[in-house]
Amino acid sequence: MPAAEQVLLHSVTMRLLLQSLLLVSCLHLAATFPKGCYPSEEEGLKTFRCSNAQLTEVPRDIPNDTNKLYLDSNRIPFLPRDAFRDLPLLLELDLSHNSIASVESGAFRGLAEHLHSLDLSSNRLVSISKDAFSNLKAKVNLSNNPWLCDCRLQELIRAVDLVVGSSSGIVCHSSAQEEHVGKAFLQVMADTDFCNVYKKTTDIAMLVTMFGWFAMVISYLVYYVRQNQEDARRHLEYLKSLPSKQRRSEESSTISTVV
Repeated sequence: MPAAEQVLLHSVTMRLLLQSLLLVSCLHLAATFPKGCYPSEEEGLKTFRCSNAQLTEVPRDIPNDTNKLYLDSNRIPFLPRDAFRDLPLLLELDLSHNSIASVESGAFRGLAEHLHSLDLSSNRLVSISKDAFSNLKAKVNLSNNPWLCDCRLQELIRAVDLVVGSSSGIVCHSSAQEEHVGKAFLQVMADTDFCNVYKKTTDIAMLVTMFGWFAMVISYLVYYVRQNQEDARRHLEYLKSLPSKQRRSEESSTISTVV
C-alpha cells in the first residue's frame, strides 16, 4: 500500500476514534445528569438548566464550574444545609416556581463570594430565619410567597438586599393583626415595628408570670401563718382545760421541747 494511502487511512481511523470517544464522553455525561437537565454556554457563562424537570431535590451532579443554575418550575420542597457548597463559581441561582417551604441555615454556604442573583419567588415560604442568608451579598427575590408578617420576616427583610421592584410582591398572607393581611409588608412596616410589638408582648407575659408566682408565694405564707395561729390557739385552749399541776407540767414540757 502506498505511503500516501497509509497516511490517509491512519488519519481517517484517528478521526473516527476521536469522534467515538467524544460521543461516548457525551453519552456518559448525559447519563449522569438528571432527566431534563443539560449544560450549555450562554453569553460566555457556563449554564446548567433543569427547568421544569420534575425534580424533587437539588441535583448532586451539577458541574462545579457552573456560573448560572436554573432549577425553576420543579417540585423541590426544601433546601438542605450545604445544598450548593460544590458550586464556588455560581453567579445566578433561580429557584422560582417550586414548592420550597423550608430553607435550612447554611443552605447557601459557599456562595457568598460570587453569587449576585438569587430567585426564591413563587414558592411556599412562610417564615425563614435571617441566618439562612448569612453573609450573602446577592440580590434576592422573595415575592409571591405566603408570608407570615412578624418580627422574623422584618429581620429577614432588613438583612437581605432585595431585587429592585420585588418588594411589592412580598405580601402578608397571615399576620397577628388581621388588618395587615393582603398588604405589602414594606407598607405595613412603615407603620408597625413587629419586633417592638413582640418585645412588649414578651415583657407583659413575663410580668404576668412573675406576678402569678408572687401571688402564690404570698398565698402560701398567709396560709402558713394562719395555720400556725390556729394550732397555737388550739394548744392554748387545751392547756387551759387541764388541771393546774398537769398544765404546769405540760407547759414545762413545751418549753423544754422548744429549747
